[in-house]
Amino acid sequence: MKTYPCSIEKALNIIGNKWSFLVLKELYDGKKRFNELKRTINGISPNALTTTLKHLEKNAILKRTVYPTVPVTVEYELTEKGQAFHSVLKEMKKWGAEWGDVTL
Repeated sequence: MKTYPCSIEKALNIIGNKWSFLVLKELYDGKKRFNELKRTINGISPNALTTTLKHLEKNAILKRTVYPTVPVTVEYELTEKGQAFHSVLKEMKKWGAEWGDVTL
């Protein structure tokens, strides 16, 4: 019997890891370059950022634009699919603000 992933599992596979959420949060403010993202996302390594950006690009969440300058300029921005996730991220932020400090 073939099993199909649930919608939550599909969404998590598209978004990827924990860093993806923080990259998305930064890109909701507009286009960013690699070093801007690295500076604003506390604790992310260049390797983790590169992997996350490639994953999000592969899943059509963000668009990578290369400008032929010296040195080369690369900007990242959200696609329509990435923008559509904004309401989900806002709800996660609200939930985290309300429940993030509550321990059992």
